[in-house]
Amino acid sequence: MIGRVLLASVLALQASLAPAVQGAAAGSVAGSVAGAAPDCNPPRGQLEVGEPWAQKRLDPKSVWSLSTGAGVPVAVIDTGVDLTHPQLRLAGKADLVGSGYRDCVGHGTAVAGIIGAQYVKGVLFHGVAPGARLLSYKFTDTEQNGDTQLLIKAIKAAADQGAKVINVSSKTLDHPALETAVRYALAKDAVIVAAAGNISRQDGTPSPAYPASYDGVLGVGAAGPEGTLAEFSNTKTPVSVIGPGQDITSTWPGGAYAKGLDGTSYAAPYVAGVAALVRARYPSLDQAQVRRRIIATADGATGAGKGAGMVNPMLAVSAILPFEPANAPVVAPPPPTPLPRSAVTKAPPVDERAIDLAVLVAACAIGLALLVVAMRVVIPMGRRRGWRPGRPT
Repeated sequence: MIGRVLLASVLALQASLAPAVQGAAAGSVAGSVAGAAPDCNPPRGQLEVGEPWAQKRLDPKSVWSLSTGAGVPVAVIDTGVDLTHPQLRLAGKADLVGSGYRDCVGHGTAVAGIIGAQYVKGVLFHGVAPGARLLSYKFTDTEQNGDTQLLIKAIKAAADQGAKVINVSSKTLDHPALETAVRYALAKDAVIVAAAGNISRQDGTPSPAYPASYDGVLGVGAAGPEGTLAEFSNTKTPVSVIGPGQDITSTWPGGAYAKGLDGTSYAAPYVAGVAALVRARYPSLDQAQVRRRIIATADGATGAGKGAGMVNPMLAVSAILPFEPANAPVVAPPPPTPLPRSAVTKAPPVDERAIDLAVLVAACAIGLALLVVAMRVVIPMGRRRGWRPGRPT
């Protein structure tokens, strides 16, 4: 009895400190709670951008003839998504904070854009999987990690809604209820992609980030424009693959764009977008097989925090992987062995001297033949005249 009273007191205290929360009911994404909205003034973006290096590096547009991620529900568990951005179309939204659907930070809008921003002619930025159905689950109003309890609620709600890919671009500490929510979503056949977390010199000794460190989750580290691991990418988190996460460009509130974004939280949505491409291309694959395919087709790398290397959209969608038991690791087929140099015979160089000699011999032969013909005509005529000159005409 005393334990129940204490538990009720703790819950009441938490309720008094935390904002009111109401999760989306199963089968319904839309949901909101009346609450005091914070000052909504995200940093100002810009209206025009060039083609980002990450987009050139991964070249997702080259994959669209095979898959655009069409129809795949992708949950973005973040700070919300700008509903007015011309390149973003939401298939559903839920506000678990109670402050409205607006993205007052910009983080969630950028993550959603990397995953599924629509292609617009004349705009150099687009998402990895523009055909995906974006579902926004707002669980925080800050760039910090947010409330773990709301993160748990969002993961479960996304799984109940049928999300096939769940992107979590935040980190927290290990929590039994969080692990349970992850297991629940995996059992619902959702591919969970999570950021490995960022570290700085002020962090002291880095520790593993969750939910990226749980088994079955695609933990994602960040790479820079040179393809090397970013200095801030957490190497203590078990990383499956890496994605572009430094000097990133993406969509931003106000119908704008942001440049120079850094963090593993921006690397994760690149991998989530690739997961949507794979799920649309191979609808019969379960979440574990999709995860193994993405790992098996990454551009190989070695070293802590790099996992299998940079995610590769084209190979993830098009590679033919060998058959393996369900519990066996997948290995990508080895690259074809190059032909030896002796397999192709080089054409011999042209012998100009031989050609000249042949032309000279041919000319001499023709001249000699003409001389013989002339002699056979002239000599008999000369004999008949006694070699006297002919009379003038």
